[in-house]
Amino acid sequence: MSLVRLFVTHPLGPGQPVPLTREQAHYLFGVMRLTEGAEVAVFNGADGEWRAVVAEAGKKGGVLNCVTQAVPQGEPPDLWLCFAPVKKARTDFIVEKAVEMGVRRILPVATEFTNSERFRQDRHQANAVEAAEQCGATFVPEVAELVRLDRLLADWPRERHLMFCDETRAGPATTLAGAQQGPWAILIGPEGGFSAPERARLATLKTAHAVSLGPRVLRADTAAVAAMTLWQAALGDWR
Repeated sequence: MSLVRLFVTHPLGPGQPVPLTREQAHYLFGVMRLTEGAEVAVFNGADGEWRAVVAEAGKKGGVLNCVTQAVPQGEPPDLWLCFAPVKKARTDFIVEKAVEMGVRRILPVATEFTNSERFRQDRHQANAVEAAEQCGATFVPEVAELVRLDRLLADWPRERHLMFCDETRAGPATTLAGAQQGPWAILIGPEGGFSAPERARLATLKTAHAVSLGPRVLRADTAAVAAMTLWQAALGDWR
């Protein structure tokens, strides 16, 4: 039976004690019914995954003791996912799948046609942590604050290529075979698509590459998964 995985914010190393928050203690001892002596897998996004033993178990807290490193620290490719928030459950899905599929940073963007400008950064960062706990990742991507697309593009890093998923290019899916290696980002638009001024602005970005995701117009959450799959298969760590 696999161990319960828990994200912590403390350093990890041989014999390192890890104090638990009240919420973590409730989860381990109230929900999962673990007791002193039980083993837990812990990671902090920097020191890999460690096997730890419950040293103290209480209703309001507890302590784990690190024993040995089970998995070395792993870093995803230098890929950002930029997307326009959609309805709550679908945004949850996008964040979860971004973690599972391996991105380094998640950036919500407000476009002219974005129909959901409510984005709680803290809530979605917690979603990213939960996704990493479930999928076995040792890295948790940063979920940034919502930013306007024009401001994001105004400060766009010169060296970062941008895979711009353009729904008006419906047709055979674009292949990234032969595309340049290096830092990349994927941009997924809102349910209403990009506006004409936004398309014009993207066209002036030298590192932007407009791509098709196939012959049908995809829902935003589906498009995010399709785009990450296309990129990972050609340029990421799936090869």
